[in-house]
Amino acid sequence: MAVSKSIPIAKIHVPERLRAVEEDHALAISAAIVEHGLLNPVTVRATPAAKGGAYTLVAGAHRLRAMELLEEAEIDAVVVDADQEEAVLLEITENLFRNELSVMDRAIFVQTYRDVWESKFGKVEPGRPGNSANLAELISQEEQAGFSANVADRMGLSKRAVERLGQISRRLHSDLRAAVRGTPVADNQAALLKLAKMEPQDQRRAAIALRAEGGDLKKALGHVKAVQPSEKPEVKRDAMLKALLEIWSKCDEATRKSFLAEIGQEDAA
Repeated sequence: MAVSKSIPIAKIHVPERLRAVEEDHALAISAAIVEHGLLNPVTVRATPAAKGGAYTLVAGAHRLRAMELLEEAEIDAVVVDADQEEAVLLEITENLFRNELSVMDRAIFVQTYRDVWESKFGKVEPGRPGNSANLAELISQEEQAGFSANVADRMGLSKRAVERLGQISRRLHSDLRAAVRGTPVADNQAALLKLAKMEPQDQRRAAIALRAEGGDLKKALGHVKAVQPSEKPEVKRDAMLKALLEIWSKCDEATRKSFLAEIGQEDAA
C-alpha cells in the first residue's frame, strides 16, 4: 500500500545511498523545479513510531536535495510499506534503467539488485519454485534462470554487456570506486574492466594515484606499474620509492592523512 502526501523535509532521514548525490545534478533539478514544479514525488518509508515517527528516503535523493537548495520546508512524497531490503529494491528499480547513470553506478545497481533479491527471496536458478512471484518486474517467470538476459533486454544491452557490469561491481575495490566516481573513468567500461582485473592492493594504489593525478587514469596506472616487482630488488625499491614520492608530492592534506592512517602512522602527520 502507498499513500501520497506532503511531508516536512526535516523529518526525512537519508541513509547511505547506492548512488551518491551529485550537487551539479541537484542544482539542475532545482532550476527545473522553479520553472515547472516538482513533477515526480520522492519515495519514502515510514520509520517505526518508536524511532520518532519520521521517514526514511527510498528513492529521489537528487530531488530531495534540490528542494533543500530551494529552502523548501516540505516535499511531495509517496509513503510505501517496505522493510529495508524492499526499500533497496525500490531504489534500484527506479534508478536502474535511467540513461544518466554512469557505467559504474549501473554495474553497482545491477549486482546489488540481484544480491538483495536473493537474500530476501532465495537464489534465482532454474527449477526453484516459489521465488519468481514478485521480482519487481525485473525478472519474468519465464526467464527465471536468465537474469542477465532479462536485464539486458530492459536496458537495451547485450547479455554479455550486463555480465561485464557484474564483473565490474564484484571486483572493483571500494577505494577505487570512490576515486573514480565523478571522473570520466566512471563511464568508461573498458577502463573499469581493466581496473577490476587488477589485484586488490594494486587497485588501492591506483585509487591514491588517481586522486593525486586529478583523475588522469593513464598517469595513475603509470605510478602503479612503477611499483610492480622487478627481477632486481634494488631496482624494485628505487622504482617504488620514486613512484611513492612523486604521488606524495601531489597529494592534498586529506589524502596524506588517509595514507598515514592506513599504514598506522597517524602521529607522523
